[in-house]
Amino acid sequence: MKVHHRCPVQATINVLSGKWKVQAVWHLSFGPRRFAELRNLLPGVSEKVLTAQLRELEKDGVVNRAAVRSSPPKVTYSLSPSGQTLIPLLEDLCDWGSKQFGIKPNLPRNPPVAKTLVEVRCLESPDNRMHLPPRARVTPAA
Repeated sequence: MKVHHRCPVQATINVLSGKWKVQAVWHLSFGPRRFAELRNLLPGVSEKVLTAQLRELEKDGVVNRAAVRSSPPKVTYSLSPSGQTLIPLLEDLCDWGSKQFGIKPNLPRNPPVAKTLVEVRCLESPDNRMHLPPRARVTPAA
């Protein structure tokens, strides 16, 4: 692993540093991809470089690699649960870069997660209401 000087931000940047890593992770955020699909989505990347960068991402726990023995071998890459947690960070970096440098994103974006609020009963709130995201679970008071 590259030197990170005990800084978690630097360690994260190190994991994603590489000409094709960010774009490969981004494309995998839409679902599993075969090696040839990824290669075709990244014009200009050589098979050697893409293989090396995917191996590094696998070693760092960002992607999973599934190989089926056949001729030719079928290799599929997907984001690990840890890799999936990077996607909101990449979206935030995209937004920041767009505003800071005036660059329009050139890759598709994942559909935004609905941020609607739902009303649930809460015995601890003064108005007996609390707003939580739709996926939040509320356990009844004993």
